Amino acid sequence: MQIHKNIYSVGVVDSEIRVFHGYQTPIGTTYNSYLVLDDKITLIDFVKHPFADELINNIKTILGDRPIDCIVCNHVEPDHSGALPTVLKEYPTAVVYGTAHCEKGLKAYYPDSIYDFVQVKNGDTLSTGEYTLNFLPMPMVHWPDSMATYLPQEKILFSNDALGQHIGTSEIFDDEISLEHLLNRAGDYYANIVLPFGVQVRKLLEAVRSLEIKLICPSHGVILKKYISQMAEKYASWCENKTDEHKVVIIFDTMWETTRKLAQKLNDEYAENGYITELIDLSEKHHSYAMAQIIDAKYIFVGSPTLNNQMMPTVSAFLTYMRGLKPKNRIGCAFGSYGWSGESISQINDILTYCGFEMLEPVKTMWNVQ
Repeated sequence: MQIHKNIYSVGVVDSEIRVFHGYQTPIGTTYNSYLVLDDKITLIDFVKHPFADELINNIKTILGDRPIDCIVCNHVEPDHSGALPTVLKEYPTAVVYGTAHCEKGLKAYYPDSIYDFVQVKNGDTLSTGEYTLNFLPMPMVHWPDSMATYLPQEKILFSNDALGQHIGTSEIFDDEISLEHLLNRAGDYYANIVLPFGVQVRKLLEAVRSLEIKLICPSHGVILKKYISQMAEKYASWCENKTDEHKVVIIFDTMWETTRKLAQKLNDEYAENGYITELIDLSEKHHSYAMAQIIDAKYIFVGSPTLNNQMMPTVSAFLTYMRGLKPKNRIGCAFGSYGWSGESISQINDILTYCGFEMLEPVKTMWNVQ
């Protein structure tokens, strides 16, 4: 599909995927790939390997028998680069452009593929005729090889994983969906993938502020044109770990319903005092859903009964997952029920403390809520 003068979207929709990067994608995702037509034809990014033939068909629908001259690999992760061997078989003379870390990663993933590779660094450019592609390495947003590519003549930023969303539908542009839906999916994506890299995101935002941008073409989700400023504002808030001082998320699992009663009691107490609260039962909701809800929550309460001297497995999994994503500037509280030992509450408290949270006094009850 043509998205701008001489620019085509040739990626694919994966409406079936439900787990990505360890978190749930309830409406699937897209693997976006873009063709830039000029004296030299350039392909920017690829798709996941199972969709390689669909990508080739999309490309040939536009190019016919005309070859691809240049391939820009913004990111080596397999959901981006998986189709590379298939693309190179079809277009063996194409030259691949990417960072030094990208070259290293591609050689590791696809050792049998043969191609010319040009390493690029910040400030390097590629002339394709009338167009010039500017390369903007953005290491650790969210891999060391990550890079964005900017086309100044058309004011288009190919942003890689930054500013993306997992939306596995046929909509191409952000004005085809609501702003609320867009920001919800972008927040879920940020919380579960990009959150640990706030410092790097801040540097990226500073770099792109100097650019005039009409379109942002991410590697997942819809293309941004109407809501660019709103998305940039959200990213600026998220990368600073800004939180709502009156938002409380209470995350728990229960065994004999006592911890649920305790969670409900905490919820009611805070709600009555004007806080925005949400209860998340980990036996019903995935831990990645919980992460999406705490992206802007100041208070994170985590509760579990004690099971065999441990917390419930779902709670342990959530805490392991959250610890890796490193939310900052939060207030934590451990809570739970127990019969005779009660180790789960102290274990939760220790992990939340390790995360750097300011801690409230643990809340616990023996046998039942009084």
